[in-house]
Amino acid sequence: MTTTAAPPTEIDAIISAHLHLEGPLLPILHALQEVFGCVPSEAHGPIADALNITRAELHGVISFYHDFRDKPAGVHVVKICRAEACQAVGANALSEAVLGNLGLDWHGTTADGRVTVEPVYCLGLCACGPAAMVDGALKGRAKAEALLAEVSA
Repeated sequence: MTTTAAPPTEIDAIISAHLHLEGPLLPILHALQEVFGCVPSEAHGPIADALNITRAELHGVISFYHDFRDKPAGVHVVKICRAEACQAVGANALSEAVLGNLGLDWHGTTADGRVTVEPVYCLGLCACGPAAMVDGALKGRAKAEALLAEVSA
């Protein structure tokens, strides 16, 4: 995963490789994020031009799907459920403890690039809340200490 500016030729190649698909926008966005760790702003113009959509339409899609990023995430990504069922069993205290310990706000990444913390609005573990996800692995009845230990190891 590259964290430097995205080369235009690489962006064009990724876009071209997906244009044959029906509904190529999401596959293009996923491919860009896979390669660059985010959907780089340098890609917005070429995507809009290739798909004959406005930059506003593109922005609407990117901002609608919370997994698309405008800058690369940390090495570890912690997602904490913010849905009502999890809030009822301690998700607010969990998120305050994790964010406070790391010195972050939502969507923040630690200065060393090690951890990014993001809110999600249901992980499907409503009966086992508060729920979290660390690097794609679900955690029921999550505890701040355990989440922090996992990303510090």
